[in-house]
Amino acid sequence: MKEQESPNEQESMEELKGGKELIEYIAKSIVNSPDDVVVTEETSDQGITLKLQVADDDKGRVIGKQGRVAQAMRTLLRVKAAKQGTRATLEIL
Repeated sequence: MKEQESPNEQESMEELKGGKELIEYIAKSIVNSPDDVVVTEETSDQGITLKLQVADDDKGRVIGKQGRVAQAMRTLLRVKAAKQGTRATLEIL
């Protein structure tokens, strides 16, 4: 079983790089300081966690009114991960 899971895990990580780039692109598009946008990726048993860091002044823009922008980014990330058979979460720091 492990041998069959390894290629899937590699494919999901490669595909989630696209997820990392997607989150980075969206964040850079809506903030005032795009140079301060940093996306890091951590892998655990529960899936992949992307951590988004932006300038303090831009946190409101990334979160959006009532958290709608953040929720939309999380939804896009989850869909991308689900297509690869893995889980992904987004944390905004």
